[in-house]
Amino acid sequence: MSTPSVTHDSDARRHGTRRLLLIAAVVIVGVLLAANAHLVYVAFSSQPDCVTHLKGEGEPGTFRAAKSAC
Repeated sequence: MSTPSVTHDSDARRHGTRRLLLIAAVVIVGVLLAANAHLVYVAFSSQPDCVTHLKGEGEPGTFRAAKSAC
């Protein structure tokens, strides 16, 4: 008679472990999706300020914008 209860306990433990792993996987995927959505939101909502740069011909070794957006 002890054999069916052992089988039942191992089945219950297996289902409990499977459920826990499934919940953990869903939480991890949710966190990754939320983080990526936040990165996309920040990328589209932030606009960097204009910085000073040379607008005419520069000397060798100086940098200037290829096409100024300011």
